[in-house]
Amino acid sequence: MRIRSLMASEPIFIRPGATIPEAIEIMKTSSIRHLPVVEADGTLAGFVTLADMKQALVPSMLGQLDLADVTIRNPVCVHPDDDVELAARVIHQKKIGGMPVVDENRRLLGVITVTDLLKAFIEMMGLLTPSVRLDVDAGDDPEAFSNISAIIGKNGGTILSAGIAAHRTDRRIYYIRLAAGDVHRIEKALSGAGYSILKIWA
Repeated sequence: MRIRSLMASEPIFIRPGATIPEAIEIMKTSSIRHLPVVEADGTLAGFVTLADMKQALVPSMLGQLDLADVTIRNPVCVHPDDDVELAARVIHQKKIGGMPVVDENRRLLGVITVTDLLKAFIEMMGLLTPSVRLDVDAGDDPEAFSNISAIIGKNGGTILSAGIAAHRTDRRIYYIRLAAGDVHRIEKALSGAGYSILKIWA
């Protein structure tokens, strides 16, 4: 999935000469926490966050700070054709809540945030679809998932998403989300094939 499919296109922005109170007001009225600072030609000049703005509000009223003082210069950016996984890794590694999306000329095209990534995760995992999750212990068999998938399909199940416990190295624990249906029939078939059902999450 590309970042362009998730990012907030036509993002709200502010000009470099604006004040901190103006930036805070834009964020409040638009219900956003990240605000790109954009030059008149459309190029990104920086990035400001609501948390930084709030800390700077009182000093700005005393004339001690202006927007340039709290603007993140050369913020971490991504390209709209980068993969969403890249955005997730960067946001996690940098411990940031969002970042600008720019083209090759640093022109602002959008903003992507943790909220956008969470929405994508929820949709990809099928969490908003009537479903049930099976936690299956497949032992150490590298071919287990193919076999489990076949058993589920033969018993009328539809896999919406699947994952594996990355922290386990001795056994393969699969988390399989199925479309709502006769999960007990599937559970019985998997157990009959030697797979242990650790839990069913309705």
